[in-house]
Amino acid sequence: MPEYLSMDKNELLEEHKKLLDTYASYKAQGLSLNMARGKPCSEQLDLSNGLLDALNSESDFETEDCPDCRNYGNLTGICEARNLFADILGVSPENIIVGGNSSLNMMFDTIACMQELGNSGEKPWNQQGKIKFLCPVPGYDRHFGLTEYFGIEMINVPMTENGPDMDIVEKLTSSDSSIKGIWCIPKYSNPQGITYSDETVKRFASLKPAAKDFRIMWDNAYIIHDINDTPDSLLNIFDEAKKNGNEDMIFEFCSTSKVTFPGAGVAALAASENNLKILKKRYSFQTIGSDKLNMLRHIRYFKNVDGVLAHMQKNKAILQPRFKIVIDTLERELSELGIAKWTNPNGGYFVSVDVLDGCAKKVVELCKNAGVVLTDAGATFPYGKDPKDSNIRVAPTYPPLDELKKAMEIFCVCVKIAAIEKLTNNL
Repeated sequence: MPEYLSMDKNELLEEHKKLLDTYASYKAQGLSLNMARGKPCSEQLDLSNGLLDALNSESDFETEDCPDCRNYGNLTGICEARNLFADILGVSPENIIVGGNSSLNMMFDTIACMQELGNSGEKPWNQQGKIKFLCPVPGYDRHFGLTEYFGIEMINVPMTENGPDMDIVEKLTSSDSSIKGIWCIPKYSNPQGITYSDETVKRFASLKPAAKDFRIMWDNAYIIHDINDTPDSLLNIFDEAKKNGNEDMIFEFCSTSKVTFPGAGVAALAASENNLKILKKRYSFQTIGSDKLNMLRHIRYFKNVDGVLAHMQKNKAILQPRFKIVIDTLERELSELGIAKWTNPNGGYFVSVDVLDGCAKKVVELCKNAGVVLTDAGATFPYGKDPKDSNIRVAPTYPPLDELKKAMEIFCVCVKIAAIEKLTNNL
């Protein structure tokens, strides 16, 4: 089929009629298919069922630095868990705090700490008037929601194939002291699946921001989440930052939320000694320690980082065919029409699709009416406002394979319908 942009109006109208018939047949099936969020599927969750038996009443609850994990204490987490996350992130265990089940919770606490306690000898953020954060777009909706919650103004920074546009990042951070941070998902970004290039990481590590208390929120959520045999590699930002004396500029986060059980994983953050002092001050009032039994459960089950990586190979085997369905369907149905572009990531949890400008909301609405739930159009931008109304996040992980196939077929039909209506001025 020729590109839609080269077809005349009559040809488009004829194609539109056929597509509406196909769409009506899908609607008549009363489907309920969900691709709204990057949730692990049941097969992935089943891989971790052994965690439930990793501890029992006869288990040894003692660790190297904790006489009994059932009791209070260990504000920064048991040393075995800190060692494990240090190996995953490539930092020293002394720079790790292991928390509860949610890295998002730790990000929230970190922002709250900067808001209330300040850093680098500067006043707390909430005493400095209007402050701002840079937000690579498209990006993660929960980062944006968290930032908006604290009343921090968000500034869009476009993503490139190598990560955020660093010319813009460097210009803005060096010239505006009210810019206090930036959100980053450096490996397999949400939603595009882009891994930051070595040059991008080095430029982040050597930033010279006007604000002494500027912080890079390095959310390394997908650091070990490869989906094929050609994984991306990511430069260690702490190693690069040390070369520039910028260790205090970085907070790094990760978790086992999409490794084991999302509702019962283990989260961790890495930071410099100066940053950890401030966080520990807050945590000392906030908690007497996170769930050490859950930390110990993960340690007993995985034993070490090699055990985690072996587990992720099993995850990869489950996810690889799901991503293949998405990419193959997009290629088959849309590649020759000139109405959409998409990413083909080597890892992570999403595929980012850009449809014709002004069509994303329409596509999502059409899909919903046909029984396919997607992430809301605009969610990948601050304040839920995609200036081009073009980006859609596709989450392939949760649905069973047969449902995913049908959902993608419906998605492509909806993209075509929305494109023709756009090209023919809404008919």
